[in-house]
Amino acid sequence: MVDSDATTTLADEAGSDHGDADDVLADQLSTDEVYQRVVADADHEVTSGVRELFFSALAAGFAITITFLLYASMTAATESEISAVLLYPLGFIYIIIGGYQLYTENTLPPVALTLERLVSVPTLFRHWSIVLAGNFLGGGLGAAALAYGGVFDDATAEVAVGFAEKGIATPASALFVKAAFAGLIVAGVVWISFAARDTISKLVVVYLAFLAIPLGNLFHVVVSFCEVVYLTLVTGANPVPALVGFVLPVLLGNTLGGVVLVTVVNYYQTSDRRLQIPRFQDVRRLTLREWLVGSLAGRSYVPVIDTVEEIVRDPEAYRILVPIANPRTETEVVRLACQLASRQKKGKVHVVHVVQAPRRWPPGTERSHQDRIKRDSARLLEDARRIGTKHGVTLETSTVVTPRSFEEVFTLARRTSPDLVVMDWDREGLWSSARAERPLAELTNQLPCDFLVANDRGLDPSRILLPTAGGPDSDLNAEVAQALQIVANAEVEVLHVVGDEADERAGEAFLQDWADEHGLGDATITVDSGDIEETIRRAASDSTLLMLGATEQGMLSRLVQDSLHLDVVNDVDCSVLLAERPSKRSLRDRLFGSPTREQYPALAFRGTEESVDSGHAETPDE
Repeated sequence: MVDSDATTTLADEAGSDHGDADDVLADQLSTDEVYQRVVADADHEVTSGVRELFFSALAAGFAITITFLLYASMTAATESEISAVLLYPLGFIYIIIGGYQLYTENTLPPVALTLERLVSVPTLFRHWSIVLAGNFLGGGLGAAALAYGGVFDDATAEVAVGFAEKGIATPASALFVKAAFAGLIVAGVVWISFAARDTISKLVVVYLAFLAIPLGNLFHVVVSFCEVVYLTLVTGANPVPALVGFVLPVLLGNTLGGVVLVTVVNYYQTSDRRLQIPRFQDVRRLTLREWLVGSLAGRSYVPVIDTVEEIVRDPEAYRILVPIANPRTETEVVRLACQLASRQKKGKVHVVHVVQAPRRWPPGTERSHQDRIKRDSARLLEDARRIGTKHGVTLETSTVVTPRSFEEVFTLARRTSPDLVVMDWDREGLWSSARAERPLAELTNQLPCDFLVANDRGLDPSRILLPTAGGPDSDLNAEVAQALQIVANAEVEVLHVVGDEADERAGEAFLQDWADEHGLGDATITVDSGDIEETIRRAASDSTLLMLGATEQGMLSRLVQDSLHLDVVNDVDCSVLLAERPSKRSLRDRLFGSPTREQYPALAFRGTEESVDSGHAETPDE
């Protein structure tokens, strides 16, 4: 959990801010310096991906089995309790020195970051949940190995069962208090580990401190869970009373002991200079609302560099947000946004350069690297500003450096409240980081605004093909096509595909009405029958831009999961523009589609019945 190289560097940087070369060097780190190490390490932890966190916690949970194994074996083999506890700390040493994620350790670093309002309370709970789930699964798997692997003899198995029975028989109030002291010990060990200057010191501290848990008859939640699982597997006992009456009070006690008795107390004994290190200088903390509800109010995490707050918002303007990963290659997306903004009375484009932050900055160079990123980003964004000037549009630029590059798109949209987000679907850009983050985030939260995602192959809007079956996402495409007709002299063809030739007359009536309603009455109207993807592919052969609406599951979720089974997107030579408009579809509908809504016509995905557009489409009978 503790990176000695990184934290030593941070301490050296911090020391340079606390005195001159002539100052007397302290024999130990100050409270502020220890706190700086804690917060810097926590910043790395909370930006870790779910997979990284979970499997680190899984390894820690399984390592706890070592403590359970040795404690039970030594207790059964010796009559001396002191002898039995001598090997109890071994599992915890394995975890802490090895840098694995243990829940009780996480009552210190992430909480410190939350107290500083650098991450939100929901982010803290998410982090805790992932780590606790991994610890419990690892501990459960270890208990199963002990129960069924023939590791224990009869005498040792009886002792192991007795551990759980003893905990279950202890009153909940006593469990809570005992667990609070254990939480204090674990969080205290983490604090001292950050203050220690070498591995030997850490090893001695961890060993001596964790001896206090069995000697003091205290309880640790992951060990307790492992004991309960073993009891259940060996005796067939109902685990629910044990989990509620034993494990839960221990969990609450460990949490309180670590958070209140260590983290909060140590926080208030630091000075106002506790964050005088490069990563956290000039940082803009979360607002109170963001701190409490996270991304629902804007941000859940403060990026390494964030210049978005410097933008002055005009509530009357039509704002288009353009998040980009590479200003050199994504100029066409910026140009498209400027073209659309130029059709608005007060159109503004906000281009944000989202830079993937390194997990660890090179030792001693954090500030210089950040300054260089700001300078390079400002220089690269000059082309974007020139595009805005050419189209007579107010164009603003910002830079955000964050390890959550893909998630930052949604955070930016919630923070800045644009009317439209235009971004590039580039496997080498922001999309490439989605796998390491939370790919289903856009499913569990409604989209904050309209989204246009461009598969850029030149992004020439001169000849547009717009297949439609009606619905809100096609409405968005129609608005874009209408604007490009005026700004770029685009020729628009509206396509409607029916099941067979008998439906073509009704389809023509539907399509003409739809085009008239959406200001595309002068567009070319085409109705065809047959396979939908093949028809679109054939019609797009003479087009420069193909515009498609979202599917029942949602376009963004499909893209992030790499499950957009539309071969036509990759088969056509022209650019493709995918549109999705915020909807009130439930999570179930977005995941599986609405079983009660029949679309006309259906654009068949492989193995599904989804349509080209997520909105309701009128049938000829309607």
